[in-house]
Amino acid sequence: MSAAPVSEIHQDTLELLEWPRLAEHLAGFASTTAGRRHCAGLGLPDHPAESRRLLLETTELLALDGLCEGGVSLQGAADIAATVALCAKGGCAGGEELLAVAATLATARRLRRQIEDPELRPVTTALVAELRTLPELEQRLHFCLEEGGRVADRASGPLEAVRRQLLALRGERRDRLQELVRRYGSLLQDTVVSERGGRPVLAVKAGAAAQVGGLVHDSSASGSTVYVEPQAVIPLGNRIRDAEGQERELERQVRSELSARVGEQAEPLDHLQQVLVRIDAGLARARYGQWLGAVRPELADSADAPFELIDLRHPLLLWQERREGGRPVVPVTIRVGPELRVVAITGPNTGGKTVTLKSLGLAALMARAGLFLPCAGTPRLPWCGQVLADIGDEQSLQQNLSTFSGHIRRIARILGALPQGPASLVLLDEVGAGTDPTEGSALAAALLRHLADRARLTVATTHFGELKALKYADPRFENASVAFDVETLSPTYRLQWGIPGRSNALAIASRLGLDPAVLAVAAAQLEPGGEGDVNRVIEGLEQERQRQQEAAEAAAALLARTELLHEELLQRWSQQKEQSAELQEQRRQRLELSIREGQGEVRRLIRRLRSVGQEVRVGGRVAGETARQAGQRLRHLEQQHRPLPERRDHGGWRPRVGDRIRLLALGKAAEVLAISDDGSELSVRCGVLRLSVELAGIEGLHGEKPAPPEPPPQVRIRSRRSPGSRGPEVRTEGNTVDVRGLRVHEAEAAVEERLRGANGPVWVIHGIGTGKLKRGLREWLSGLAWVERVSDAEQGDGGPGCSVIWVK
Repeated sequence: MSAAPVSEIHQDTLELLEWPRLAEHLAGFASTTAGRRHCAGLGLPDHPAESRRLLLETTELLALDGLCEGGVSLQGAADIAATVALCAKGGCAGGEELLAVAATLATARRLRRQIEDPELRPVTTALVAELRTLPELEQRLHFCLEEGGRVADRASGPLEAVRRQLLALRGERRDRLQELVRRYGSLLQDTVVSERGGRPVLAVKAGAAAQVGGLVHDSSASGSTVYVEPQAVIPLGNRIRDAEGQERELERQVRSELSARVGEQAEPLDHLQQVLVRIDAGLARARYGQWLGAVRPELADSADAPFELIDLRHPLLLWQERREGGRPVVPVTIRVGPELRVVAITGPNTGGKTVTLKSLGLAALMARAGLFLPCAGTPRLPWCGQVLADIGDEQSLQQNLSTFSGHIRRIARILGALPQGPASLVLLDEVGAGTDPTEGSALAAALLRHLADRARLTVATTHFGELKALKYADPRFENASVAFDVETLSPTYRLQWGIPGRSNALAIASRLGLDPAVLAVAAAQLEPGGEGDVNRVIEGLEQERQRQQEAAEAAAALLARTELLHEELLQRWSQQKEQSAELQEQRRQRLELSIREGQGEVRRLIRRLRSVGQEVRVGGRVAGETARQAGQRLRHLEQQHRPLPERRDHGGWRPRVGDRIRLLALGKAAEVLAISDDGSELSVRCGVLRLSVELAGIEGLHGEKPAPPEPPPQVRIRSRRSPGSRGPEVRTEGNTVDVRGLRVHEAEAAVEERLRGANGPVWVIHGIGTGKLKRGLREWLSGLAWVERVSDAEQGDGGPGCSVIWVK
């Protein structure tokens, strides 16, 4: 990441805003040494596109870290920059350093597999797209090196042979030493073989050294014991020393060969190291932002874009609250429109003015560095190419005390560093303070007017009342203040916009017990129309603002309660409506069931009476006639208690093939598969069932009732005019019933069904045959009071094989 050169004033600003301290906190979330070093020296991009890319990196890595079980891990990644540089110059790296290179290659290959997804993670995928993980080099390093960096026997044939020789020589020397210990046991102080200068020795009593024979390497502090390398093992020791030298040389050759391979790949390894550092830094930004509860900011393209930071919390104070048990952080909301250039923050000391300045400055720097901001909602601000600050008073977290001359020198450097192009944020604490109030106020007003022409935004804290009036002469100025509770003598740390702060010196002094006489003299010395009147006006504005805020909160609470009550009423009304409809439906079903049972009983009675052929008179009427009249009354009751159809106008809705409809009998949805030619019958599929239903047995999913099908055109069969009729009578399919092949009682039921809805004559086709069916029907019809007469049909309509029934 390219960073802009840091001038003296920019470095001063970073120190005043405590940016290095924030970078230290960020480094604590890095996983590797190189990543922590990178975060600790966190630079600032010099172009908005780079900042946006860093924010996208942070976003993508945060999402990936949440998807991976245990988070994204950089375990195995090491800082290999020094090793690669040594190998590139022809040097020979150690075994552990070369193993670290292999482990780093393996980590990079695993991370690339996790990250690569152009659709979900386009920015980080592009970051690892050109990454070369060099699997051949990794395999060679792991083949030649064992755990701890030791060169493996398999790395070299001569090395393996030398090590076998060493193993044999050491075994032979060990056996000889054990034999000497047994032989000279009485002459030894200890039977344990020691070592001096890399050579094996025996602890021999001082007087018996000559009897053992050999080379004396050391003696005890008391002089009673000398450490002798026996003459019998000295030649073996010399041969072992020579073999160990050969082993070291052969190991160095293997490491040199591996170092040369690493040096040949210096360029891709350097690129891999940079990518891993970038990934580690991005993960650190993501985890730090998640720990802060921060959200991604939106950096506007225009330098005149507004600042919108809702409930911004100072990140360093958040750290103190969570890690060091500090006080809860009070958030501030900063909304600066594109037309504003200067904001003057006034109010009492310890009210939070300096913390507001530092919070805003750190927010601009964090967004520029690709960090999320501890805000609510979505923070929006322009990309600030420069953040310049003059902050230094007793409120500084580092106790950085400054004089008036120091302020002026720093402000002069700020004016000299202001650019003409990118947006600049200038932060001035106690502007114009430290000198004569009249001159300081004039200097501060002139400085703020000058900054309004050159900087995107200047935020200044002040106690000068004259600066509060700049807003009313220049629309580019705005006032803000920090609230202070005079009753408790404590700041609320709340930032109020549009109202300047007032001095609370006299009120605080009164609460602290200062002599009332002194306070009265001080109040009398306040010039009319001067600071005293301004403070009274400000006090009135604050009281009015407080009343409006309380009224708005009460209105909001009332609205919330009203909405809850409305929701509750709607829910209860819906429940009652559902319960009432369900109760009515249950009653209707019970009534219909009773009516159907009664109708069935009546039909069974009619059939029994006819089969027996009894004609018992009851009150002058046949019992069958009485039963039929009872059935008619039951049908009348059924019609009366049938629920009225919903009065809906669905514009003649008719189902079509493929529509979804509801079956009334089952109460389930079905799909229309086919419709009969006359539209009165449908073939539907309900789940796995395939059914045929009448049009009246369905409705739409939204309660639409189907329009009845158009009546089929009547087929004129024969017209005639009967004596005494009121018009021509026409035989049609609708008034003709065919009962051929039926028993007498079955034919009676069919004819009765057709006569029930007849408004004219009915033709009954019964055929000639034996005449039994015709006689039975004629006898039954003669007993019906509402049948006027029965006659044979005309020859063209069937003659004797068809009867015409005339109803009254």
